[in-house]
Amino acid sequence: MNSIGRRLLLLVPTVLGVLTLVFFLVHLIPGDPVELMLGETASRADLSQLRADLGLDRPLGEQYARFLGGLAHGDLGRSFFYRKPVFAVIGGALPATALLAAAAMAVALLIALPIGIIAAVRRDTLTDRMAMVGSLLGVSMPNFWLGPLLIILFSFRLGWLPVSGKEGAASLILPASTLGTALAAILARMTRASMLDVLGEDYLRTARAKGVGPVTVVVRHALRNALLPVVTIVGLQFGALLSGAVITENVFAWPGVGTLLIQAITARDYPLVQGCVLVIALCYVFVNFLTDVLYALIDPRVRT
Repeated sequence: MNSIGRRLLLLVPTVLGVLTLVFFLVHLIPGDPVELMLGETASRADLSQLRADLGLDRPLGEQYARFLGGLAHGDLGRSFFYRKPVFAVIGGALPATALLAAAAMAVALLIALPIGIIAAVRRDTLTDRMAMVGSLLGVSMPNFWLGPLLIILFSFRLGWLPVSGKEGAASLILPASTLGTALAAILARMTRASMLDVLGEDYLRTARAKGVGPVTVVVRHALRNALLPVVTIVGLQFGALLSGAVITENVFAWPGVGTLLIQAITARDYPLVQGCVLVIALCYVFVNFLTDVLYALIDPRVRT
């Protein structure tokens, strides 16, 4: 319990450091949000008035202090562009990002675990080499290249799936596959390496000597003990999916936090940018925390 408490306390300076860095970097981006909102033809009086209404006429240090004060009360301010509370705007986009991340993780696990297990069981065979070559290709393909390639093939050429947007389950297939492919390649290699470390253990030889079937030996005994490093990667990468979805969401016009973040940066919507980064950072560190807790459920030795 003390360990969990210490981990929770460490989350506070981590998130605060990320927000501080983003706050000052976002204000260094060239461009005036007031001019973007009113247009180049607006008068100086109108620009000054809106700048004062938004609090952008105050010193940067004072703006930062007000930002921290609002954050302490659960208030991230109002979006410049949407003219609504930041939490409300993000709340409308977060379910789409969570759905995409969960679907991408499901795709990755469905591909990676069988490939990693089979490659380990058939070590140094043609199957093993093909699996590792395929995983290398998966790691090497960036999302911004793979996404358009899948669109050209399955949307334009074959006409099986929608090009973009969020319209039913079919529209989830391409972005989830794009986001999950690279992760599947990483998990497959990790599963294979972890399984190879376990397959030579004495307790597995004992199980085989007792007449336990090969499938039971691999799935029930070997896989469970090989899962700990795999869970580490899954936890870290699931947090990364939430932040890495920025590119994929924009390629497929998926209405999630990633698309919202790009729009906010383009519009110089400082409160919304800070809110999106806060949500992404919180999701990342929270998933890592849950990963540590899951260790104890998989391996009782971690509890001590």
